[in-house]
Amino acid sequence: MTPSTRPSKPKAAALADIQSTPDRRNIAIDRVGVSDLRYPIVVRDRARQTQQTVATLSLSVALPSHFKGTHMSRFVEVLNAHQRPFHIQALYEMLHELKKKLHAETARIELSFPYFLARKAPVTGAEGLMDYECGFEAESNGTWDDVVVRVKVPVKTLCPCSKAISEYGAHNQRGIVDIAIRPAARPDGTRELVWIEDLVEVAERSGSAPVYSLLKRPDERYVTMQAFENPAFVEDVVRNVAAQLRDDPRVAWFRVHVVNQESIHNHSAFARIEWTRPDVG
Repeated sequence: MTPSTRPSKPKAAALADIQSTPDRRNIAIDRVGVSDLRYPIVVRDRARQTQQTVATLSLSVALPSHFKGTHMSRFVEVLNAHQRPFHIQALYEMLHELKKKLHAETARIELSFPYFLARKAPVTGAEGLMDYECGFEAESNGTWDDVVVRVKVPVKTLCPCSKAISEYGAHNQRGIVDIAIRPAARPDGTRELVWIEDLVEVAERSGSAPVYSLLKRPDERYVTMQAFENPAFVEDVVRNVAAQLRDDPRVAWFRVHVVNQESIHNHSAFARIEWTRPDVG
């Protein structure tokens, strides 16, 4: 059979749109969408302009009580249409498109991703990559657009009490500094730019010493002595971070949660501070 004699395909009947049918229970859903979606993204990098990584995403909208369901495929369509560097303004554009495509009043995007920074050892200058768990939480409703930037940074802490009561040495542990900030709004409606690197540096200045991926013996000696000269309780670390963020006019709100993974106790210690700039409405 030649192509000219092949039978034509029958026209498909219109497919039912079950999601848009009415629901009689009269119960709205706060969030409905897709989660655990892994996707390659590009984020802004202070030193190299951009950095490629892989994110795990959750995209959702609020579903009115009169709709039976939402159209899950449209979440991925919107994501596919925004293959460019992820930053705050791009997230807002995605949120607005989600609201439009899904006829929703509120949309939310959450993503987490590893972010890599080259770190040089303090004495030898040996360079290795450190990875930091980072993320964005963005939401848009009929009133405002909001975004929170998050980063988790490992630090070294040395116990001040152990140093004070011991004849030699002091116990050390790794601390995890979890920082979440809301950038301040500019007069033109955009948000201040706070680099991931800025937050990493705030955290690393707040413990007894930074953590590195590659250290030679002279570097190990330096870091050990640096920590001994800068003992810090978990309370000290969280206050050190909070003081720096409070003094940064680019930050409108922050939450700092620090956990010390204790080395001589069968538990961890934590401290937490949340703060909103007084002049923020």
